[in-house]
Amino acid sequence: MNAPLHYELRKPSNLEPEKSYPALFVLHGMGSNEQDLLPLVEKLADQFFIFSLRGPIAQPPGFAFFTIEGFGKPHRPIFEQAMTGLESFLDYATTTYPVDTKSVYFMGFSQGAISSISLSLRIPQRIRGVIALSGYIPAFMQENSIGLKTSGPRYFISHGQQDPVLPYQWGEEARDFLVDQGADVSFHSYTDGHFVSEPVYHDFTVWLKDDISKTIE
Repeated sequence: MNAPLHYELRKPSNLEPEKSYPALFVLHGMGSNEQDLLPLVEKLADQFFIFSLRGPIAQPPGFAFFTIEGFGKPHRPIFEQAMTGLESFLDYATTTYPVDTKSVYFMGFSQGAISSISLSLRIPQRIRGVIALSGYIPAFMQENSIGLKTSGPRYFISHGQQDPVLPYQWGEEARDFLVDQGADVSFHSYTDGHFVSEPVYHDFTVWLKDDISKTIE
């Protein structure tokens, strides 16, 4: 099976036979690429298989996972293709590598955060957790949500109060929607703009390590 998306892989250096490992799928923002967020997660490669994905659409100077038709409004047909592509990549990764399918996490910044949350609403039974940095939930994904049970995905959501690209309110609305759906949400507010600061990096790393520890207790 060929990979449906271009990706960079990081993995534990000493793999144990017959053992499966947690996986972290990393999605960049619009106009960036699969190298952008790797420095934030490479230290986790001693424990995780890390798949940093490249969006399939050229968006100079980099790539995108979907296009937009207006402020906060993705082109729905293209967005649906993106969701299908991400789900196909998840199939590829879990059949090609020794991934623990009960310990699958998605992490994204901006457009990558939007994609990560949306995918978790589409296939909540396949994703344990989502790290969404400065994103939102498209209105049509909220309208079609099937609901999240308490055993569904867990969420770390961060947003900068001074974000000039995606309003802080959109992060709060994403939090409120997920809580209303029954999800476990950890919301973090920062006096930042549209970027990943050192405090954000620290907090999501702590959250992820704490959550994955619960799977092996």
